[in-house]
Amino acid sequence: MKILVTGGAGFIGSNLALALQEKGHDVTILDDFSSGNFKNLISYEGDIVSDNILNVDLNKFKNVDVIFHEAAITDTTVQDQKLMMQVNTEGFRKFLDFAVKNNIKFIYASSAATYGNAPAPQKEEYAGKPNNIYGFSKWVCDCIAKKYMKNFPEAHIVGLRYFNVFGPREQYKGKMASMVWQLAKQMVDGKNPRIFKWGEQKRDQVYVKNIVQINLLALNAKKSCIVNAGSGEAVSFNRIIKVLNKALGFKYDPEYIDNPYKAFYQEHTEADLTEAKKYLRYEPEWKFEDAVKDYVKWLKENNYLLTQ
Repeated sequence: MKILVTGGAGFIGSNLALALQEKGHDVTILDDFSSGNFKNLISYEGDIVSDNILNVDLNKFKNVDVIFHEAAITDTTVQDQKLMMQVNTEGFRKFLDFAVKNNIKFIYASSAATYGNAPAPQKEEYAGKPNNIYGFSKWVCDCIAKKYMKNFPEAHIVGLRYFNVFGPREQYKGKMASMVWQLAKQMVDGKNPRIFKWGEQKRDQVYVKNIVQINLLALNAKKSCIVNAGSGEAVSFNRIIKVLNKALGFKYDPEYIDNPYKAFYQEHTEADLTEAKKYLRYEPEWKFEDAVKDYVKWLKENNYLLTQ
């Protein structure tokens, strides 16, 4: 198949593009490299269109069979509401409309940020009360997608609400990289890992290989849908440190610090996978501890994590 991956130089996009290439697909990446990194694509052999999603001429992609839309501003601390909505929502609308009009399968990255402080485990119907403009921009995308699903029942549209993704090729995300990466880096640098008091906050930490898995399953979705893309397991920050100590061969104790974001902080995220199993037959292949072990191995092999 001919496949376009927007945001293909980023963390999830690059993992997806490389997996598709490995399966023999003809892959094209669209990325303006504003946050992606060329080093994520060292083993990539396909075409790259260096442009942004708002300005690119979509006519050059009329012959593709599938669009995986990963491109977005993913820095949740960005406060420029106009910019966030233009890139994330209007960029999304542009590609969705193009895909539907040209009978192209459209699979896109939504976010668990659409849930705000909804109780865990989060079910798809709980979405709609985001805490920040990033979550809001993704929620509006979901609302637009639902309208297209209703108006174009023959279209193939799948939204995947990513939870806390970690794994290879995230190291260029800086402050937005996962807690797994941040804590591992602190430990390797000889520091006690710092987490909020008292480390019992829980997150659905999902390995990027599971995210690639669910994207591939979305190619054969039973129907258009918007579903959770997580591990289905909530992992406490204390447990992350325990698992990292084991994987890295350390014995660090956590350093507990005050949480300055407590007023609107998500204490517990956990993906309810009922809908993902129903429509995509998704069963996460990687459990947390095995995923961390695999990730640490990759980091060491690629000299991103030099242990003492």
